[in-house]
Amino acid sequence: MPSFVISEKCDGCKGQDKTACQYICPNDLMTLNKDAMKAYNQEPDACWECYSCVKICPQQSIEVRAYSDFVPLGGSVIPLRSTDSIMWTIKFRNGTLKRFKFPIRTTPEGSIDGRQDARGKDLESQALFTEEEAGKTIPAF
Repeated sequence: MPSFVISEKCDGCKGQDKTACQYICPNDLMTLNKDAMKAYNQEPDACWECYSCVKICPQQSIEVRAYSDFVPLGGSVIPLRSTDSIMWTIKFRNGTLKRFKFPIRTTPEGSIDGRQDARGKDLESQALFTEEEAGKTIPAF
C-alpha cells in the first residue's frame, strides 16, 4: 500500500521550501501543499513502499500499511530512527506492541574518509579508480 500522510501530525517541516519526505523520496512522489503547509503523496499508484519517507519524517506523520507477510491485517509499522539504530514498532489489531531494534551503522557517524584510499591518485584522470592495478593483474594468454 502506498504511503499516506496524517495531516493532523504533518507540519510541512516547519515551512521550509522542501520537506524531508520530498528530499528522500526516490520516485519524487511527495510534495508540499503550500496553502495548507502539509505534505502529501501526489501519485500513490507509483509508490514503491520503500519506507524512506516514513523513516525520515520528524513528526512521524507518514505511514505505509504493512504487508501481511510480516504484519497481520490491521496492524501498523512505525519506525523510529536515531543516529546509530532504527527501532521498528509493530502494533497489532489487538493493541499488542512488538519492538525490534537494528543498527544502521557499523562505524561512528562522520568517521569515514571517502578519499582515504584515493591518496596519491590523480582524481582528475578519466581512468577508473582501480584501472591501473587491474591492468597489472590480468594474465596474458
